[in-house]
Amino acid sequence: MDRNRAISRRRFVPAGLAAAAGASAGKPLSQAALARPQSGHPILDSVDVLVVGGGPAGIGAALGAARTSVKTLLIENHSFFGGVAAWSLGMQMNQMRPFGGPRSAVHELLIEKLAAYGEQAMALGEHEVWSNVEYLKVAILDALDEVRAGYLVHLPAVDAVVERNRITGVIVSTKRGLMAIRAKAVVDCTGDADVAYFAGAETMTDPDKLMPMTLALTLTNIPRPGIEAAAIVAALRAGTPMHPLITSGFLEVKPVARCNSFWINHAGTAAMGRVDATDPRQRTEAECRSRRQALQMIQAIRESENPNLRQIEWGSAGPQVSVRETRRVKGSYVITEEDAMAGRQFADTIGWRSGLIDLGGQTGSKLVRMKVHDVPYRSLVPEKLDGLLVGGRCISATHVGAAAGKSMGNCMATGHAAGLAAALCAQQGIVPRELKVGRLQDKLRADRVRLDIRNREQMNLRM
Repeated sequence: MDRNRAISRRRFVPAGLAAAAGASAGKPLSQAALARPQSGHPILDSVDVLVVGGGPAGIGAALGAARTSVKTLLIENHSFFGGVAAWSLGMQMNQMRPFGGPRSAVHELLIEKLAAYGEQAMALGEHEVWSNVEYLKVAILDALDEVRAGYLVHLPAVDAVVERNRITGVIVSTKRGLMAIRAKAVVDCTGDADVAYFAGAETMTDPDKLMPMTLALTLTNIPRPGIEAAAIVAALRAGTPMHPLITSGFLEVKPVARCNSFWINHAGTAAMGRVDATDPRQRTEAECRSRRQALQMIQAIRESENPNLRQIEWGSAGPQVSVRETRRVKGSYVITEEDAMAGRQFADTIGWRSGLIDLGGQTGSKLVRMKVHDVPYRSLVPEKLDGLLVGGRCISATHVGAAAGKSMGNCMATGHAAGLAAALCAQQGIVPRELKVGRLQDKLRADRVRLDIRNREQMNLRM
């Protein structure tokens, strides 16, 4: 069941982060900042557009909104932005540059900032971007600063401010207690639909179909040449009898972009069954088991009969497990598996999605190629709640419909559209369901988004 609550958040000022500097120096908040809204908590900031969640979708939303010159604030629970793009420690960001060409001005801005740090920072594939995530974390800041988007980290959203069925802000947890952030429009890019859930919007979950979570890890001191990814996978498989937490399902080992290290992606918590990442006890068990699982993977590699593998070292593990699926917001339209497989087009399209659907779930990887299909604006707008848009993997879709679009480039695209729509709503003083989609589409095209794709069959064959 959904709940009605109040939510708040905080903001960083770009170009030097002056606001954060003042706070870190222990300066008292102004009387204006301490004014209390209806929620009863001190106001940390008031903005035009508040984006909650700093993963690919949130980055797209913040960049899209701030490019219109509205006052934009991006907030993130962790100490850095990037979400799964950073937590996965080098996994490729798929669907960022289809056919090697620009997907949008927003996608290109992030790629440009990443490329500025040289060849060790990134590599481009057919459609994907491979990155060293430490460079990526800084490149995201550079992109946000260029468009003058505000941002704050270490700021979890814990509730929503709702007034007459319209979300007007969020409540955030800070070292100074709970505080409120007011906003004319809010974009939920949390992945788990946290803001929508707190605000009482209807959400959807398929408990019996939830996909596994994965704690990524990296390997260093790789003997090169001579050691390939296949040898590491073989060592992991051979080590399973002694190290039972190692997954028997999907295993993927690939090099970090232009670096002498590897990252590992795998079936993660598959052996645990369906784990709900929104349940505190289940999430704790998954996180702790995943740490032990990662350790056993390293032990299996270093105990291998292959002497070249015994010198490999454990570089790092992700700051948390990467979650593939939890809640999704029920919007005015729900994207289905049939839409993805048939390449459905919509008059109110705000972008498109493409790539592979992983239907393996708990048993391993079972990849099915979906067709290029549109994302309707209605899937970003909650069915009943006003003042809120969603982007990323929590947009309105069925279980398989959601799996069809969670590639990072796709999430960034829906975030971009949601952020831009929120900016237009803030400028016009309207709620998202009142926005003229044609105007949003014109703005997206101006941002180099391809909405009118004529060669879909050719794209389906190549992607």
